[in-house]
Amino acid sequence: MTTAVPLTAPAPGSGPTAPVVEMSGITIEFPGVRALDGVGLRLFPGEVHALMGENGAGKSTLIKALTGVYRYDAGTVTVAGQEQLFGVPADAQAAGISTVYQEVNLCPNLTVTENIVLGREPRKRGSIDARASRARARRVLAELHLDLDPGSILGRHPIAVQQLVAIARAVDTDCKVLVLDEPTSSLDAGEVAELFRVVRELRDRGVAILFVSHFLDQVYEISDRMTVLRNGRLVAEHRTADLPRLQLVQEMIGRELSTLEHLDRAAAQPAPTDAVPRLSARGLGRTGAISPTDLDVHAGRVTGLAGLLGSGRTELTRLLFGADRASTGTVEVDGKPVRLRTPRAAIAQGIAFCSEDRKGEGVVGDLTVRDNVLLALQARRGWVRRIPKKTGDELVAKYIAALDVRPADPNALLRNLSGGNQQKVLLARWLLTEPRLLLLDEPTRGIDIGAKAQIQALVSQLAAEGMSVVFVSAELEEVLRISDRITVLRDRRTVADLDGRDTTLDDVVDLIARGGDRA
Repeated sequence: MTTAVPLTAPAPGSGPTAPVVEMSGITIEFPGVRALDGVGLRLFPGEVHALMGENGAGKSTLIKALTGVYRYDAGTVTVAGQEQLFGVPADAQAAGISTVYQEVNLCPNLTVTENIVLGREPRKRGSIDARASRARARRVLAELHLDLDPGSILGRHPIAVQQLVAIARAVDTDCKVLVLDEPTSSLDAGEVAELFRVVRELRDRGVAILFVSHFLDQVYEISDRMTVLRNGRLVAEHRTADLPRLQLVQEMIGRELSTLEHLDRAAAQPAPTDAVPRLSARGLGRTGAISPTDLDVHAGRVTGLAGLLGSGRTELTRLLFGADRASTGTVEVDGKPVRLRTPRAAIAQGIAFCSEDRKGEGVVGDLTVRDNVLLALQARRGWVRRIPKKTGDELVAKYIAALDVRPADPNALLRNLSGGNQQKVLLARWLLTEPRLLLLDEPTRGIDIGAKAQIQALVSQLAAEGMSVVFVSAELEEVLRISDRITVLRDRRTVADLDGRDTTLDDVVDLIARGGDRA
């Protein structure tokens, strides 16, 4: 095992001796949650520093603390030896910290030149000097060896080029620190290579670069050092070359033993090799989201999708429901070809989907528990054919009791329920439609341990009664606990398909770390 580099001293022989940015003891609390708990981060000039951690680890919160978006409750931020307290992002930019986000926050209707100099335009006789602006844009683009027409409209370029223009804008401000937040999530291999060329050039010029990504191969290719967060706390800082991938994955996901009791459901017998899957996907993929993937889901089985955030778990699940349209591949249901182009088409095939975005794509907080439970069934019937009140009341009461929704009040506003009980209401909504295949994307995230155990037990019961379930969770132990088959994904592709009964946590972690290469 590798020893983490202590935060009080630079790594021996690492070159730079003084960090350009040092964050120490950063603590941020929101109502009911401590998002960061005494976290530290050092960024050295001339290094690419990866910030690693699963969803909820605190990466975005730490970046927002560094860039003046969030005020922190405790701790210090030092830039170039001077303690700073950024009230707004403009303060951070003035101190030499620039950020390029996954969603480019430039003006697509303006030219490349106008975006590079926006807010800092050279003036002549009180007006913007267009000639000087173009010359400055050309100079910055030339420094980065970017062959772009400064007069072209930004929105006509692909996202990869827009991100490079955002970096050029940062260079034009003479930034000391460049934060790249998931810059490669929508890029193909060639675009990633061009981005990394520019990143290396900036690194060699002495810029400190903070790189956030969930793609392990890219992190190991581009970074010199990395900091690992988990559950809002600092786990370790490492030199990338000294950190085995297996150890990185273990630090990101943690190795705490689960406090949940093991489910009593006996491991299901493997599906016969000649059995027709309830759903079979071949070469199913979406450009920029997930590589072509094969997947078989059998009746009465829980199929787990395991992998780190960004591995393609959610992207694959959304393709199976028609929430996103596939660009490659075919799908069969019960051996018959189907086109899952829309959620309506999936629902017609008996497929239901609980999104990981519970607030954005699931609950309707201003409606009652009753209205939320009946929503999908009413939509399937059509809004003209209203569900009779007596029938609706009976159905809602049945599922409130079956799923132990608390409080057991159908007229309570959903927004006033806990996260776990909101999740139960969403499950009730879909179970009411009597689906044959249930897609669950992070159904237990952010809920208390009791509700988590209840939902896991329900999933096992549904499978035992013949339902097909696809189960996605960032908690690998949870996937292992209830899955009959486990598909392991990494960097948007499948690396293994395993028998859940004979698979250990170490097996899955090793596959995620090595990408299926056991050599």
